Amino acid sequence: MAFTLPELPYAENALEPSIDALTMNIHRTKHHNAYVTNLNKALEGHAELQAMSLDDLCRNIATLPDSIKTAVRNNGGGHWNHSMFWKWMAPKGTGGAPSAELSAAINAAFGSIDGFKEKFAAAGVGRFGSGWAWLCRNADGTLAICSTPNQDNPLMKGIADCGGAPILGCDVWEHAYYLHYQNRRPDYLKAWWDVVNWNEVNRMFAAR
Repeated sequence: MAFTLPELPYAENALEPSIDALTMNIHRTKHHNAYVTNLNKALEGHAELQAMSLDDLCRNIATLPDSIKTAVRNNGGGHWNHSMFWKWMAPKGTGGAPSAELSAAINAAFGSIDGFKEKFAAAGVGRFGSGWAWLCRNADGTLAICSTPNQDNPLMKGIADCGGAPILGCDVWEHAYYLHYQNRRPDYLKAWWDVVNWNEVNRMFAAR
């Protein structure tokens, strides 16, 4: 079955002023849609791969045929990353707060929620060029922050050098913020916290 572009769980203007409606429209209907289209094209003639979930495609990137590995890595990663990115955001005031369990894990790993935000922002700002910043849950329940280039993500074992499973990610490609913030990536990352969907992060932290 072909992969499809997911609908947003909110209106395109629902994240303003943190993320403007025009950026949301271009980001999803142009960039994300291109990843979906190119992923489906790359998987043509590979029925066994077309039957896999997007999660499993990412987890098995290192084992895919060399002829399509790069295309699936770039476009499958782009599709997974953006599909989750939309879920990891919610209109200001509706995303909740870190659960008691997640808060305890954040405090243990980073000292405080402010310490976590500072280290997460540093991962995003410090990513040279395009990529993502991630919060991952390790198998033992501890947390770690990492960053990946381009459309790689922590699911890509043997490709990405992140450990653990991603439970929050922020897109730091310029197309995610340039119309509103120009080259001010730190300002974008600061404003982004206002629209983080902690309810979804809590769910993923508890489920991993």
